[in-house]
Order: sequence, then C-alpha cells, then structure tokens
Amino acid sequence: MSVCFALLGAGRIGKVHAKAITGNNDAKLVAVMDAFEQAASELAAAYDCEVRTLDEIEAASDVDAVVICTPTDTHADLIERFARAGKAIFCEKPVDLSIDRVRECLDTVRETGAKLMVGFNRRFDPSFQAVRAAIDEGRIGDVEQVVLTSRDPGPPPAEYIIKSGGIFRDMTIHDFDMARFLLGEEIISVTATASVLVDKEIGELGDFDTASILLVTASGRQCVITNSRRATYGYDQRIEIHGSKGMLAAENQRPLMIEIANEQGYQRPPLHDFFMTRYVEAYAAEITSFIAALRDGAEITPTGEDGLKALILADAALKSATEKRIVEIG
Repeated sequence: MSVCFALLGAGRIGKVHAKAITGNNDAKLVAVMDAFEQAASELAAAYDCEVRTLDEIEAASDVDAVVICTPTDTHADLIERFARAGKAIFCEKPVDLSIDRVRECLDTVRETGAKLMVGFNRRFDPSFQAVRAAIDEGRIGDVEQVVLTSRDPGPPPAEYIIKSGGIFRDMTIHDFDMARFLLGEEIISVTATASVLVDKEIGELGDFDTASILLVTASGRQCVITNSRRATYGYDQRIEIHGSKGMLAAENQRPLMIEIANEQGYQRPPLHDFFMTRYVEAYAAEITSFIAALRDGAEITPTGEDGLKALILADAALKSATEKRIVEIG
C-alpha cells in the first residue's frame, strides 16, 4: 500500500520533492499547497493531484505524511501542527533559525510521538554513501581528516539572502551535517573565517559569500570546509577523507561522465549547474528512506536532533567568524 503525501510548498525545492515522490512506486502525491495559488495549481496539474488548503490537509484521512518545503520561518509551526494532527513529517532544513525554537519544536515532536525526518539530502548521494560505507569497512583505517568543498555557481538574489539566516545556516549547514556523518565523532570546536569577495551587496545585507571552517572532534579528528557563492565552472561538490591507512575521494559529478582526448588535450563535459540536477538520485533515495521508515519501522535519519546539531555548529561558525576566535561546543 502506498504512502500518501501532501506537499507544502510548490517552489523550486517543492518541485524536486514532487518528482521524487511521484517517481517512487510506494508513494502517491495526493495534494499540494502553496501560498501562491498559481504555483500550487501548476504543480498539481503536472502531477495529477489536488490543490488543498492547510486545514484540508491537516484533516485529510488520505494523507499519511507531509513534505514541508515552505519558507524557513514557517517550518517549526508546521512541524508542530502536523505532529499534533498525527501525520508523519519530512521537513527541509533548517527546522528554524533559532536554536531555542528548534528545541521547543522537537519537544512537541517527542510529546506527540510524531515521525520527523530533516532533509539533509547529501547523506543519500550514492557516491557519498559509498564513501561512508568504505569508512565503515575500514578501507582507510581511522578517519583523521575530512575536506569538504561546496561552491555554488552564483549567489542567490538579495531577497533570499535577507531571509536565509546567512551563509552558515543556509549553505554550510549541509556541510556541517556531512562533517558529522563522515567524522563519526561529535565536533567540540569551530573556527571560521568569512569574507565578502563575490558581491558587495551581500556584505551590505550583513552576510558573507566566502567562508572557510575548521571543525575538530574530541579525539583530534579534523574537518575543513570551503564555501563560495561563486564557482564559474559549475556546481562544485567534492569530498576527500584521509585516514590512517589511506584516502577516499568523491569527485564532482557531471551530466555525462565521459572524457575526450585529442590534439587539443583532455576535455570533459561541464559540471551540473546546481543542486536540482546534481542531487536527483539523493533526493529520490531520501524519500525512499523516509517511506521505509513509515512502512517498515526502519530508523529515521537524519532526525530532528541532527538538524539541531547542524544549526548549533552554524551559529558557532558565525560567532567564530564575527568574533575572530575559536568557539567551543558544549
């Protein structure tokens, strides 16, 4: 029997999740809601489902789970609302921009016994999962250093920057989750430096567009993260893990994984242009994992606690960058 979904939010990431849901034989998209009626109507028409209000989705007997893709400042309220309504919940990161609000929201999730998954899709990328599996198999011995490179093709518009919570909570938060996923230990200190090198308007809005972060665990394992809002060559997503017995790497993905060699040298196709195409498989696997948890009682991961811990690291990085010091994580 299929798990029936309602999609809250018909924007860019909502469309990605609609594709993932409808591409799964164990799932059915029955309803979509968006504050902009035209966006909801167009997505509903594309996937042959209904446009419904929040009240209708909350009361619906044919909705087992909701996927929250609305603006960040609505996430916590919607999680609480649908937890009390007895729906399973998948929510895009972050749960909220306030650590206290996230904790309050997770209290409600625990009290209601609701199932909640937070959308850190990169954990489900086939290459990154293969890296994690190789670590678990001891292929490179003990992890000592992790290097995460994450650079966007270009900066988002000013109206997005204003509401995003800043580069650490919006962009680097994915890398903080991946650092925890790959290091295998909790992080105890954060050192960050950040600049405005891409677009001075981003600085005028109180944010950064270029950042480097050093994370350290209790045993001394290290993770270095580099972020930029500009990569002229495409969407740059790479991982390297150095261990006591060797090294693991996951290189950039391209729409076509070919290489041409001729008198002009070696040539390869360009990188993916952004996350919508780079992480298609990851988004599909993410929804598959959520469905398995609902149908078979499998463990839900990433959890709300994973979302909280990534946000704590993001806030620590912001403090480190602005105060120019190491920030310890309690």
